[in-house]
Amino acid sequence: MEPDFTWLDEPDALLSRFETRPARIGLDTEFIRERTWWPHLALVQVAVDDAILLVDAQVPGMAAALRGILSDPGITKVMHSASEDLVALQRACDALPEPLFDTQVAAAIAGIGAGVGYQRLVADVTGVALGKGETRSDWTRRPLSDAQLAYAADDVRHLFGLHDHLQDRLRALGRLEWLREDCARMVANARDAGLERWPHLPVRAAQFLDREGQLRLLRLLRWRDAWARDHDRPRSWVLDNELAATVARSAPADRASLRSLFDRHPKAPRKLLAEIWDALARPLPDEDQAPPVRTEERDKRAVRRLQDAVAARSVALGLPDGVLASRRKLEALLDDGDWSALGGWRRAELEPVLAPLLAGDTRELPSGEAGV
Repeated sequence: MEPDFTWLDEPDALLSRFETRPARIGLDTEFIRERTWWPHLALVQVAVDDAILLVDAQVPGMAAALRGILSDPGITKVMHSASEDLVALQRACDALPEPLFDTQVAAAIAGIGAGVGYQRLVADVTGVALGKGETRSDWTRRPLSDAQLAYAADDVRHLFGLHDHLQDRLRALGRLEWLREDCARMVANARDAGLERWPHLPVRAAQFLDREGQLRLLRLLRWRDAWARDHDRPRSWVLDNELAATVARSAPADRASLRSLFDRHPKAPRKLLAEIWDALARPLPDEDQAPPVRTEERDKRAVRRLQDAVAARSVALGLPDGVLASRRKLEALLDDGDWSALGGWRRAELEPVLAPLLAGDTRELPSGEAGV
């Protein structure tokens, strides 16, 4: 049986398929990231008209050939859960797929579910059951196996069907503009991806540190993330969160004390000791603006009240939990009143119900008061 996809390993062959530009393409990528900070692009799957193209992204010149297709504003790029794919494409091709229609985001806004996987969405919409057998393959090897090729082709085979179904549903709900806004934000975030400003906040151990300990942890994690990015290494390979929290808690007085601490931890990055000490000892210019890690019960109650308000609005809109606002975004809103993380349609839906709670200083209210 002949395969129903085409393997492309010549840039000119790819460009010839796009001499006449289609209105839309389905798009997916396969990359390797286990040992690196950046995803290393290995394969790009493209559904176009009635064909599926498996594009060898490791071939010299292929990234340049892909660049013009990705950046063509006349071609809608249909993808599923595209965040990491966007980073891989930006890194390899210096281009991003615009305009983007992300079917996972569309399913959430349409009320189907938050974070729905491709296999489940395909099954729900088309009735087709897809396998998951090659999710952890080495996509850099050549030639790829028949199983890898079939799996890769399936990843874009049903994107047009999902696109049609979800677009119709969103149009009926009057929410196509919501999707356009969210997808444009995803692309912008991938283009302008920077390091997390406050990387200490999600670290669970940070809540047990005093203010000075939290700032030490912030310095270490800022340095760690920048070093990992610049040297293309995973964060945990450079300095894992647990050891960083231990160093921040111990507050070594000098480099010798830090070396002694590292000697008690087999995985400590001893070769980077001097750089780590410098980072630990040097205050950051903006660290006085760092929000404190939440530990007080009244703060937890305040966030809970915002979450309850968001949940009520989500029910009214028929949206799954987590689509309107995550806990972390609500915490940021409570800290500084900055609505930028909830801009656009989310702000329009949430500000009328959250603004009165924020104005009422919910942190001082006992549990059970001030309803929505």
